[in-house]
Amino acid sequence: MEPAPAAHDAAATGGDYQSTADGSGDDGGLNRRDREILAFERQWWKYAGAKEQAIRELFDMSATRYYQVLNGLIDTPEALAADPMLVKRLRRLRASRQRQRSARRLGIEV
Repeated sequence: MEPAPAAHDAAATGGDYQSTADGSGDDGGLNRRDREILAFERQWWKYAGAKEQAIRELFDMSATRYYQVLNGLIDTPEALAADPMLVKRLRRLRASRQRQRSARRLGIEV
């Protein structure tokens, strides 16, 4: 099966996608898709256009589903072991957005 053109282009242009031929890996228990999602989050800004479009092209899923998968992924110890700085940054951003949403609902300025 031929890889998606966008994923191939990302790897050819120096993207840090890590994969093995069979899709399995010894990267702390993460599967290929999880490793690719973490790599994408590390360098998504390199893509021209909207992040949502790149998500659809690379992962063949909606942005909503991608963020559901990402949020589950960053809660795993395997993801933390694979890329601690990225996972901690994403967790901080998520917590900050949750605090802002809660404050807005309560009418509190943050």
